[in-house]
This record gives sequence, structure tokens and C-alpha cells, in this order.
Amino acid sequence: MNPNCARCGKIVYPTEKVNCLDKFWHKACFHCETCKMTLNMKNYKGYEKKPYCNAHYPKQSFTMVADTPENLRLKQQSELQSQVRYKEEFEKNKGKGFSVVADTPELQRIKKTQDQISNIKYHEEFEKSRMGPSGGEGMEPERRDSQDSSSYRRPQEQQQPHHIPTSAPVYQQPQQQQVASSYGGYKEPAAPVSIQRSAPGGGGKRYRAVYDYSAADEDEVSFQDGDTIVNVQQIDDGWMYGTVERTGDTGMLPANYVEAI
Repeated sequence: MNPNCARCGKIVYPTEKVNCLDKFWHKACFHCETCKMTLNMKNYKGYEKKPYCNAHYPKQSFTMVADTPENLRLKQQSELQSQVRYKEEFEKNKGKGFSVVADTPELQRIKKTQDQISNIKYHEEFEKSRMGPSGGEGMEPERRDSQDSSSYRRPQEQQQPHHIPTSAPVYQQPQQQQVASSYGGYKEPAAPVSIQRSAPGGGGKRYRAVYDYSAADEDEVSFQDGDTIVNVQQIDDGWMYGTVERTGDTGMLPANYVEAI
């Protein structure tokens, strides 16, 4: 049995039947609802089971909602629910992330103590590297701490044979004069002082100071911009060991304050 056309209501025969939008149409009846332009299966658009052309296809528009008291109440309720959920998430995640800590005097004291401990450890590592594995591995902690004050000048004494003649009378005579003269109340300068202020040799690397630096510790040296640093040895990436040619002082210096000549 042949169906009826969805537009004119007449019987649709197979030769002129169009099956679209869950309905049957005559080819001539399958046209746009607005402009009556004949459509086919390639250029039609369906809206509420009615055919439209591309130009007259109904466009959906948004509806403006007035701020009625009921809508305002719903909006406020939604905001309150959002705040409650935010507080729940905040309480749940409290302590898991990073938090801002006030810079109180107690925290400043702890920070200063940690810096001092770090500085002590740095000097211990420096002494281990200067003394070598044989001298540092077998030493107990008590002996190592007791020798901290005197071990900083040990590298200077080890370097002196390269600069000063190593004959026995020159090295031993100042000590004998010091012992003999101490009984009379007069004390001559100690040998290490003269050794530290001796003129540096020219065998090591030479650097030039590019900034002024004031020593912050006993084992460091002070210098001015333009001073020449001789006999420089690299300790690590941040510190060197050398002698200021202008003053003759020997000790550690920051590597970023000098440049190679």
C-alpha cells in the first residue's frame, strides 16, 4: 500500500517518493517551509521534522532571564554551596602543600644557626681535601676538632719549600733565638709570620682582582680592585687559594671576584 504525502495528503507512488524526516513526500512537495524552494536530500535541513533551506533554517537564540527575587535567591544559594565546597577542599588539603611562614625572630635565629653549621662543614671539607685521604680518614672527631684552629695555616707551611730555601739553619735558627730570648723578656717575631709575608713565587697561576673584597674569616685574604693574585689553586667552583702580590697575604678568596691573567 502506498503512503500519503506529508504535505498534500495525496498518495505517493514509488517513482516520485522522497523518504525523509520520518515522513514520505512528493518530490514537488519537499520544499522549504519559508521560501517554498524545492529541496533534495543534499541541501535540506530538518527542524522539528520540517524541511528548511540553509538560508531560512531557524536559529536558536538565548532567552534573557530577569533578576527576580527567586532567581537571586538561587544564585546566592549556589554561591554559598560553592564556598562550602571550597572550605571543605581547603581543610582536606591543609598541611599537604607549601604555606607562607612569617619571618619571626626565632626563625631568623634558626636560619643563622644553620648558616654557621654549613660554614663549619665547608671548612671541614676544605681541610679534608687539603690534607688528603691518608691524613683525614684515620683521625678521630675529637682530634679533628682540636686541630681546626691550627690546620688552616698548614697548607701555607707546606708550600713554603717552593719559595724559601730549605736549609736547616734558616728554618731552625728563629726558634732557638725565640727560646733563648724569652727568658730576658724580649720576644722575637715567630717564624710563621715571616713565612706568611714572604714574597710569593711565580710558579702558580696568576689572577687579577675585579672587585674589592674584605676577609670575612681568619683563613681568607682581603684585596682591592686591580690587585694581582699569584700561586692560585682551585679549591672548588666558588673558592680559590692564593697570595695577594701587593700585601703578601695568603689565604682563601672567592673565585667570582677575580679573573685569570
